This record gives sequence, C-alpha cells and structure tokens, in this order.
Amino acid sequence: MRYDYESMADKRRRLVEKLVREGYIHSEKVLSAMLRVPREEFLPEDLRHLAYEDTPLPIGMGQTISAPHMVALMCEVADLDVGMKVLEVGTGSGYHAAVIAEIVAPSNRSREEWGHVYSIERVPELAKKAMENLRRSGYADRVTVIIGDGSKGYPDAAPYDRIIVTAAAPDIPKPLIEQLKKGGKMVIPIGTRYLQYLYVVEKDKDGRIKKKPVTSCLFVPLIGEYGWKEWE
Repeated sequence: MRYDYESMADKRRRLVEKLVREGYIHSEKVLSAMLRVPREEFLPEDLRHLAYEDTPLPIGMGQTISAPHMVALMCEVADLDVGMKVLEVGTGSGYHAAVIAEIVAPSNRSREEWGHVYSIERVPELAKKAMENLRRSGYADRVTVIIGDGSKGYPDAAPYDRIIVTAAAPDIPKPLIEQLKKGGKMVIPIGTRYLQYLYVVEKDKDGRIKKKPVTSCLFVPLIGEYGWKEWE
C-alpha cells in the first residue's frame, strides 16, 4: 500500500495541535519532537492509515504502541532535556524511544550536545523490528535497543538522568531505583491489571525516593523478575 506522506504530515500536525489544545503538550521541546517523528513508520503496514488517531494500536506479539497523548504526557512529566541519558523500559515498535531521542538528542543540535536513549525490549522479534524502524527513520545513532528483562534495567550504562517505563509494574522495580541518578526522575505506571496510575518518581540528592501520581492509565504488563510473572 502506498501512502501520501504529505497528507501524513498534515495529519500529524493536526493531531499535535489537538494535543496542545487538550493540555497534553505545553513545552516547545515536546511539541517539536511530536511534529518530527513519523508515527506511521513504527506501525504495521496495514495500520499506518490510523497513525494519527489518538489511540493505542497493536504491533504484534500481544503488545501495543501507546496513544500519542500518553507519549506526549510521559515526555512532559519526565522533564526531558538535551544531553540527558535516558533508559526506556519497553521498546515496542520504537516510536516512544524516537520521540524521547528527538528531545535529548534533537536533529537540529550538534552531536556533541546529544544525549542518548537506551531502550530494553524483552520480545526479540519486536526488538529487531524496532531496530529496523529506528534505522529507517534516522534514530539508530541516538537509540540503542537491548533485548532483555526490562524490570532489571540496564546497569551497563547506568546511572540515568531519566527512566521511562512503558509497561505497568506492581511496584517500582528495585534495580530501576538503583540505576536512577540522584536528582533524576522516573515515569512509571504502577497498579493491578484493572487499575493503574502513572507516577513520577524522584530521587533526591541524598537518594531518598518520593513519588507523585499523575493520572490513571492502562498499559500492558511489565513482565520480568521485578515485575509481573504474568497477569493473574
């Protein structure tokens, strides 16, 4: 199926304008990132025409790509900035990682100023597809995809300025707290199968943790040693 990419760009702009009106986007950096990243490139071919509907969509293996408003909201409350090192747990198709990368390593800034995104995906088939999507879309040099248990984080590149978790955990995984830099923030959905809240978790300069609820939400489960073994 062929697509009119100019039409896609128009749809992207209209969706972003809607998210601004609804209050999900309020910073220039998130606005710019959402306008730059082509969501259609991170969707299965038969769903690309739905890229700019504000809804989650299936990407295979029982996983989903988050709704654009949730991607924007998580980026806003994470308070991302240029030069930050970010751990993302749950790569999926790579879309959210690309949006994060456009904030911490924006296309219009020099490479010397760039931060980096490390993204963990437990499903090898999805990780490989995400790598292809990121390479095709121009983000392979800003996002490193790791296949593994995201609930255990990625200690090789720790500590992180920010950690963004795109799957719901029963509680904050201990390894992620340990890998968060002092003064850093984590955004994570916590709860049960039927009731979850998005939290911003902050680690102060003394290593103390405080968390603040942002909104109710519904994510796929974080499966792993420090997450869910399965939905029961």
